[in-house]
Amino acid sequence: MGDIKSAFEIAMEKANKIESATPEEKLKWKFMPLGEQLAAKYLKDDINLLAETSKYKDEERRYVIQGAVGVLARGIDLPKNEGIKRTTRKAMEGIKLLKNDKTKVEAVYSKIRYILTHYSNEGEQQKKQAFEQVKIQFTAKLKQAVQQQQRAGGAQVDISNIDIERHPQFQEEWRRVLAQMDMQYLEHLNENRRELMELS
Repeated sequence: MGDIKSAFEIAMEKANKIESATPEEKLKWKFMPLGEQLAAKYLKDDINLLAETSKYKDEERRYVIQGAVGVLARGIDLPKNEGIKRTTRKAMEGIKLLKNDKTKVEAVYSKIRYILTHYSNEGEQQKKQAFEQVKIQFTAKLKQAVQQQQRAGGAQVDISNIDIERHPQFQEEWRRVLAQMDMQYLEHLNENRRELMELS
């Protein structure tokens, strides 16, 4: 019964917050989600973002744009495939349409383009090198484990017949290394996404 009461209390607290919210907060709560929905439609269906946002009054439009830019900024991602590249280009076009200070937007975009280009070019080379390194290390660990097993009286195993790259433990290790490499790029990308959201 205590759980039900605390859930009820939480609901009442939320209701009280809504009642005591400033008109500004109420506008934000109402219109930011509408902006988020517009951005999602824009990325999916290619609606006219400027025409859609201009349907709102100035005080409402501010929050519609804020919500839209939040979704569009999250649409800017590392170019892992053609679909992501298209979404990123479209998201960047959408943000530029909605922001007033095009010069500052373009300055942030040049940093983003540098990150994405580096990821595609040098990042690809780094991945190949890291892949080979992980493969060498994994093969050495596997040989060592087989030798220990054989010394303990286990069956003879010829590891030359094992496809290292398809081994589940190798794939798990490779995914972990790949995630670490991507994280370095994503940290920089996230800084630039935040910067875009703060621009006027």
